[in-house]
Amino acid sequence: MAEREHWLAGRVAVVTGASRGIGRATAEAIAREGAHAVVAARGVEALDATVAAIRDSGGRATAVPTDVSDASAVKELFSIANDIGPPAALVCAAATLERESFDEISLASWEYTMSVNLTGVFNCCRAAFTMMRNAGGGRIVNIASLSGVYATEKFPGLAAYNTTKYGVIGLTEAIAVEGRSCGVTAVSLSPGAVDTDMLRRANPSLRAGVTAAQVAAMIVTLLDSPFSIASGANVPLFSNV
Repeated sequence: MAEREHWLAGRVAVVTGASRGIGRATAEAIAREGAHAVVAARGVEALDATVAAIRDSGGRATAVPTDVSDASAVKELFSIANDIGPPAALVCAAATLERESFDEISLASWEYTMSVNLTGVFNCCRAAFTMMRNAGGGRIVNIASLSGVYATEKFPGLAAYNTTKYGVIGLTEAIAVEGRSCGVTAVSLSPGAVDTDMLRRANPSLRAGVTAAQVAAMIVTLLDSPFSIASGANVPLFSNV
């Protein structure tokens, strides 16, 4: 029996935060399944390295340097993606994290974290939603965190980061509700301790139990699944150690 072609094959997928960590691993995994990966991040050199790795492996990728907190930059990102083909998939992995004691968080620092981690997801999902609705459907995966899941262990210094991740989960639920009538589905994924630079900034003492490649594989599996009945769900990924 011939192997079934992956849902991503021949489609356009936008991945933010694609210069490192989960975002880069996801972009590479998506491209391996035949999608044209439109990759976005602020770091131009690192983003170009992601594209080079994908192309060296025979995949297709286009780099679009983007600050997701800037709505006009996100509009340009999706315009470029749409010129390649209607974006069928979106993975929002862009995020920032700074450790600061709650009583020492400046308003500027709080607002910056919100602008990238939550407003950035909103900007991208809103742009994608419109194009997906007009094309007859699409699939969105937003990267949240166990830091944004009720009753999981929290660590000091991460009030702003944790708050944004709660927000991402709630935003994903809202997108799922509004997308139900037009074929746009959305889920959030909440990894725990993933072996990334962000984990080391969050808590250097934590031992990673999941790799970025493992999270990317889960994202690809979700995108390949007709998950309309699970749209709006948050999928926690607990450490295996």
